[in-house]
Amino acid sequence: MKKSTLLSFDAFAKTEEDVRIRTRSGGFITLGCLVVTLMLLIGEWTRFNSVVTRPELVVDRDRLLKLDLNFDISFPSLPCELVTLDIMDDSGEIQLDLSDADFTKVRLDKDGKELGSNSMKVGKEAEEERDELAKKLDKDYCGPCYGSLNQDNNKPDVPRDQWTCCQTCEDVRKAYFDKQWAFFDGKNIEQCEREGYVKRINEQLQEGCRVRGSAKLNRINGNLHFASGPGMQTINGHFHDSSLYESHPNLNFNHKINHLSFGKSVDVKSEAIEQVSINPLDGREVSPERDTHLFQYNYFAKIVPTRYESLDKKHKVETVQFSSTFHSRPLTGGKDEDHPTTIHQRGGFPALYINFEMSPLKVINREEHGQSWSGFILGCITSIGGVLAVGTVLDKALYKAQRTIFSKKDL
Repeated sequence: MKKSTLLSFDAFAKTEEDVRIRTRSGGFITLGCLVVTLMLLIGEWTRFNSVVTRPELVVDRDRLLKLDLNFDISFPSLPCELVTLDIMDDSGEIQLDLSDADFTKVRLDKDGKELGSNSMKVGKEAEEERDELAKKLDKDYCGPCYGSLNQDNNKPDVPRDQWTCCQTCEDVRKAYFDKQWAFFDGKNIEQCEREGYVKRINEQLQEGCRVRGSAKLNRINGNLHFASGPGMQTINGHFHDSSLYESHPNLNFNHKINHLSFGKSVDVKSEAIEQVSINPLDGREVSPERDTHLFQYNYFAKIVPTRYESLDKKHKVETVQFSSTFHSRPLTGGKDEDHPTTIHQRGGFPALYINFEMSPLKVINREEHGQSWSGFILGCITSIGGVLAVGTVLDKALYKAQRTIFSKKDL
């Protein structure tokens, strides 16, 4: 019978059964190789079925979309009547005293317990209340503006519709605000005394405030800040009427950030996504033991747009991740108590600033299987081959050692 030419290519030459030598040590090594191979194959299967998140960095092309802001911040030593929120960005857009946004202010007692909830969205309610009080006034009443507005035309020979009057406490406040005068607590202003504003504001000076809500930000650099008193924008810059705050040394901007996040919350139920979706400032509390009445706190948040894509491709969430650094300084300036070589600039107003900077790049986090089919098969073959190769070397070494030992005993 003619031999096939393929015999010369056979890399797996066989040995006759009669010339094979079987040893007990070889049996133990074989059983060990089977156990190790089984463990490695189980590991390959587990990795094949695992889900991992792989990031990809791309240029962010969604610069025109608005960015969601969600926050919940407590001020233990600042009454709700004084807390205002302004948002400013590099485009020149300024949102002053966001009373038309969906914010809620909750009064806190000295122990941090909630006393009651007052929505910052009180413009219509306050206006209706002032209208009710105005109806009770004499129809010929024209309230004084205390020099903040020109009332020289308020004469009997001038038609009444041309008179300048401040009928409510809010009218006087606005007039003072436009004049950039300090309003303090409205004491000795008859409209404020009549409406109970003076009594209410002084009763709350020993309280704290918890502010929570959400807003929309432009996707450019800017800041949002909590300050005391209404804000004003002039050609000289941005200011706040902090006259009442500065007259009470017990007030400060010590705070606790219960929650602060940018972008939409990630609602996809995935352990891999939950591990990378974090809000680093949640639970942070700043309450130094020293006097912080005239202090300004600054957070600098670096925001990176982020997209999360689930494994089934049905869930895509556009949100952001951010990191933050913190800095505080006294408004009086001077050397830093902890770092004598550092000198703080004098000026500014008491506030809590959250400065945000948007990254031009976006991170796309995709859920994928930990291994492909080809990788799984290759891993299995490699595991089996590797274990057999190591087992063969170990068996040969052990067999030769036994032969050497037994040959010396025979001598």
